[in-house]
Amino acid sequence: MLRSQNNYIALLLCAILFTSCGFVDLRPIGLTVEPGKSGCILEEPYTPVILKFDTKMKKTDAEGILQISSDSEVVRGDKFWKGNTLYFVPIGGWTAGIRYTLSLSGTIPSVDGRELRLEKFISFFAINMSDPPQIEMHSPYDGESTGTNNIFLEIHFSCPMDRLSVESALSIEGIGNKTYEWFADDSKLKIIPDKALSAWTSYRWNLRDSAKSRDGAPLPKTYSAHFTTNLDQNIPAVEKVFPVLFSSGGWFPTGAEIETGLSQGQAIAVQFNKTMGENALRSIRFEPSLSGKTELLSEKSIVYIFTRDPEPETNYTLIVSGDTRDSEGLKLGADFRINFTPDIPFLKILSFTADGSSNMNDLYSSDNVSLITVDPAAKKIYFSIHFSLPLGIEEMQNSALRISIAPFFPKTLPPVALQYVHWIADDRLRMGWEGFEAGGGERHLYKLTIPGGKGGISASEGIFMKDDMVIFLEAVR
Repeated sequence: MLRSQNNYIALLLCAILFTSCGFVDLRPIGLTVEPGKSGCILEEPYTPVILKFDTKMKKTDAEGILQISSDSEVVRGDKFWKGNTLYFVPIGGWTAGIRYTLSLSGTIPSVDGRELRLEKFISFFAINMSDPPQIEMHSPYDGESTGTNNIFLEIHFSCPMDRLSVESALSIEGIGNKTYEWFADDSKLKIIPDKALSAWTSYRWNLRDSAKSRDGAPLPKTYSAHFTTNLDQNIPAVEKVFPVLFSSGGWFPTGAEIETGLSQGQAIAVQFNKTMGENALRSIRFEPSLSGKTELLSEKSIVYIFTRDPEPETNYTLIVSGDTRDSEGLKLGADFRINFTPDIPFLKILSFTADGSSNMNDLYSSDNVSLITVDPAAKKIYFSIHFSLPLGIEEMQNSALRISIAPFFPKTLPPVALQYVHWIADDRLRMGWEGFEAGGGERHLYKLTIPGGKGGISASEGIFMKDDMVIFLEAVR
């Protein structure tokens, strides 16, 4: 009797369930996750995270509870289904050595009305579990003061690095072309600028976290540092300018002052207070212009060698450009100027003496007329010219032919001719001319011209008379 009563109650409950709520499926929903446990390693950069359901799920809800993140970001990826299996593929691929966390938290309904409640967290890696690389040391250190020559950036890593990713991730403000040198199994990098750095300039470098180790693990952060090329605080300056003389294969100071002591055949040396750069060889100019070339005399001095001597008794200005740089790249800042007058005199005539006449010693006055006694029968005159400097052999041979005498007044006087030339000494010339006619009732004047200038009479190369010398000869009985 009791058994019949229990069966009746069970049938009654089933009837109630069927008639009031319909059929309820109480079976659990099965789920398999890949990776299935913490500490797993995904083999490839695009190996998917997989959720395998044993029934059809509402896809939007299932996708909504799936989230993957690292310590620095939420991973963005593509989600797609194959049957009852949900796949997640990262857009940029997995990064080696990074710890990722798969979070499944929430309730997912199935198509048949059942629900799956999840609260699951799985940590995993991709490719490998390598520790991220670190920068152990760099030189120059952050904020260091340096020079400008032979300066390079050196970075030491904690492990071998992927060259391309590091070089692509590195930027240095102010440095253009550069050379990369790797050593120590690609764990140390030297960056060498193609040219010297600029003085008193701040250089900042950045290595982005996209730089990776050889195993593919990225830097954990972006590194940045700077250094300044201000180690040298000594501004270059001109210390001394002085004449030098070439002897025994080198240039040596003459001991004279540049302002008035530069002589024929000498050069000018410029001495600085420190070692200079190569552009110092292009730093000198003159007003008025003087041609020549500049050579290095020492680390701190240069010499300007003239193509030809400066003009005699001419005031010049030597200018050293303010852009002249020392070996560290520091500039003078302002032009250096110094005036000088070469100790190179003009050739002058000290006296003119005609036979039978008194000496003319003041030839540079306005009255240059010499009375010359002429024998009416011979019609010859003889005179001597005393120069201020000795003439060389070639100059002596050429000078006599450059001196001329021509009738001046009256114009009807016949021409005269050179009859005799003799150098009494290397600074004294004796000449004889014929064809003179002495004046009677009127003056007979002849014009003696001793040519000056660069094309005139010279004592040696660069030593010449400034202007023509004109002496009027009055022929008398």
